[in-house]
Amino acid sequence: MTRYVVPEAEATTFRERAREALDALQAQRGCRRGHVGRSMDEPERWLLQTEWDSAGAYRRGLSSYDVKMRAVPVMYHALDEPSAYEVLVEGGPDGLADFDSDRSPSR
Repeated sequence: MTRYVVPEAEATTFRERAREALDALQAQRGCRRGHVGRSMDEPERWLLQTEWDSAGAYRRGLSSYDVKMRAVPVMYHALDEPSAYEVLVEGGPDGLADFDSDRSPSR
C-alpha cells in the first residue's frame, strides 16, 4: 500500500500515471490484484494498493525494469512511510482466519 498527496490540478495526470504503474505491477509474477483509489473526504489523498503472494514476490516485482520505468512518475507524490504489510488476520465468508508472521523472531 502506497499513499500519495496529489494537488487537485494534477489529479487527472496522476490517475493516468497510477494506472500505468498498476498495469506494470499487475504484470509481475505473484501480483494477485490491485487498485488505485482516492479519498472521498480529502480528494488530494490517493492510494495504490496491491496484493502479492509473498513479500519476496512484492520486492522482486518492484525491482522489475518495467515497474521502475512506469512507476517512477507516480512515486514523486508518495508519502515516505512503510508500504509493505503482512496479513495476520483475514475475514472472509467462513469468518476470521489467523496467520503467523513471516518476520524473524528478533524483530
